[in-house]
Amino acid sequence: MARSILYFVHDPMCSWCWGFRNTFQQLLDRLPDTVEVRKLVGGLASDSDSPMPIAMQSKLQQTWQHIQQKIPGVEFNFDFWTTCSPRRSTYPACRAVIAATRQGNEFEDKMILGIQTAYYLQARNPSDISTLSAIANEIGLDQSRFETDIQSEPVENELHRQIKQCRDMHASSFPSLVLQTGGIYRSIPVDYNSADNMLNSINELTPTL
Repeated sequence: MARSILYFVHDPMCSWCWGFRNTFQQLLDRLPDTVEVRKLVGGLASDSDSPMPIAMQSKLQQTWQHIQQKIPGVEFNFDFWTTCSPRRSTYPACRAVIAATRQGNEFEDKMILGIQTAYYLQARNPSDISTLSAIANEIGLDQSRFETDIQSEPVENELHRQIKQCRDMHASSFPSLVLQTGGIYRSIPVDYNSADNMLNSINELTPTL
């Protein structure tokens, strides 16, 4: 029987993706064996060395507060906004996920969690290559290889391939879930607090024996 594919479209520096992490894991734990999961980085914000405007910093802090209200148990360390120099730039973190995966698929989620932990709990800036390199070392990657890969053409090409695939599937928000069954792609509405509705939608659309 042909397998279905559930695409998880995310950005490691997307605060809603951080909020969704626990519920998404609950969904993964309950998915039928016939569903393969593939993660795609969507590229929330392109490269920039410019300081984040104060108005945008304020808006994002409000978003963090809103997420805490909407999704019980999600934590943020607001010291980030005073101890770091925020930039609107998530492409480096996306490249880091791709570069980590080149050393083994098991490092994909380790890098995602490492970035999220650094950003949201430890007030470290994953827009900085130095932070991403430190995370690579912390999760057990070959740090020297990682530093080469993250700046390499193959990683850059893969980043843009994944971004294009997300756009081709009309997955423009983060996080997004898209189920492929045969040649048909269907959006699965994200529920931040319960895996039940998402699982029911997937089961209804997934071929059974």
